[in-house]
Formats: sequence, C-alpha cells, structure tokens
Amino acid sequence: MLDYDLHCHSNISDGTLTPTELVDRAAGRGVKVMALTDHDDVDGLDEARATAIRHGMTFVNGVEVSVSWRSHTLHIVGLNITPSFQPLAEGLRVVRSGRGERAKKMSDALAKAGIGGVLEWAYQFANNPNMISRTHFARYLVESGHCRDVKSVFKRYLVKGKPGYVPHQWAALADAVGWIRGSGGVAVLAHPGRYMSGRVGMGKKTMRELLAEFVELGGQGIEVVTGSHTPEQYAEFARYAEEFNLLASCGSDFHGPGESYRDMGRLPDFPLGCRPVWEAWQNAGIQKAA
Repeated sequence: MLDYDLHCHSNISDGTLTPTELVDRAAGRGVKVMALTDHDDVDGLDEARATAIRHGMTFVNGVEVSVSWRSHTLHIVGLNITPSFQPLAEGLRVVRSGRGERAKKMSDALAKAGIGGVLEWAYQFANNPNMISRTHFARYLVESGHCRDVKSVFKRYLVKGKPGYVPHQWAALADAVGWIRGSGGVAVLAHPGRYMSGRVGMGKKTMRELLAEFVELGGQGIEVVTGSHTPEQYAEFARYAEEFNLLASCGSDFHGPGESYRDMGRLPDFPLGCRPVWEAWQNAGIQKAA
C-alpha cells in the first residue's frame, strides 16, 4: 500500500477540514508524505506544513489549477511548487476572481429550476468566500433536503446538461503548466478518468490528444491511483503513463468525511512498471519533517 497522498483539500478551497485537521487525519491514517492541493489557492500551505512537521511527516507544497481545454474543464495538480513564484501567484488570483461571477449565474440558473435564494446560503458554507464553488452549493442543497448527499446534487443539478450547471472559462492549459513548471513544480493531470463528454468518458482519441498536448507543454505526470478511479482505471492510466513517458501520481482527492470517493491513507500500490512522481524531486532538496 502507498503511504503517499498527493491530492487532498482543506477548507481553504472546498474541503470541510482546516489544514491542521486535514494533516492530523492523514497522519492518523498512516500517511507519511502528503501534499495539500487546494483549488486555485495556496493559503493553507504554511499551516499544513507546520502540522506535518509536528507529526514527523514529509510535506510537499501543492495546488490544483482549474483549466479549460476545448469543451472540458480539467484539473492540473502542481507538486513541489514555490507558492511565492509571482506568475503562479498572479495566475491563481485571476482564476479565483471568476468564481464569484459564476456563483451568481449558478444561483440564477437554480432559481429558474425552482430553487431560489441559494447564493447567500452557499456562501455560508464557504470558509474562503473567494473560493466559492459548486461543492458549497451542493452542501447547502443537501442540508436543505433537496438531495441526500453531495454526489447526488452534482448528478442532478451541477454537471453539464443539468439545471444548475454554468460553463466557465478557467486558465489555459499552457498557462497552468507554465506557472507550475516555472515555480519549480511538477505538473500532473488530475483524475483523468473523470473527464466526461455528457455521460460518457472523454474517449481514447481525445485523451491521447490531451496527453500529447500536455506533454508538449511540459506536463510530467498523471494520476494513476486516485480516489475516483476503479482498479481497471489504475491499469488503464498506467498504460497511458507508459505510452506518454509520464510519471505516476497518487492521491485520495479527499474533501471531507462522508463526501469523498476514498478516505486518506492506504492507497493501493501502483500497477507494475509505473515510475512514481516523487522521482522528480528526490534530489530536489525537499526537507523531511524532523
């Protein structure tokens, strides 16, 4: 089993736990090396690192950048980044700035579907109002009795083709990869098995076109073992990693108890032949917590 978790979220973005609570949970579940990868924000890294030091864990600076590519919204995880790198910091600020406008449009769309007054309540669930997201809307809709859980809200209201979905232009793929690489980080395509066209997967042809472009732009890794992947997808994306000479990453994509595909800790091993993403920084001077 893997004791690395290189993809998880705190309440700085759309997780339910503080950075301290998140790292405490990871430590308690046997994680030895972790990265905090909040959406489009790095404000939780210092707190998480301090907690990791207390637990004797290795901590890796991370972020998850929202990207628009063709008709798809993608997520690119940056690992071993330098958060203070100015192009990265400014790029993330610009990405965050569009969230408020999208939230207003989502609220209007839900009102037309018969669910009014959602915006104010969604903000009540956002610890960081600059990071208002679909997940905060979903939590309110669960609490108000419209759906039984967050996953059901997404399926019924918040994905493409549903009443509360609002398209949005995020960062360009080239920019996201450039910011991460420029900061000294490793760019990783997050949870590739989740990218859909309607109700079907992206398809092998489009996935190969995405990966070819990603690699050409400087992308170096792909999540093989992640919370939303099936065992069959572990093998599938291990094959893509080999085909495109990509490093394999892993992470729970944990957002909070009861809301996530998988809890932190005890991730399955990579399929045979994968080169782990941490090879990229083994000699880069990451300090192990003492």
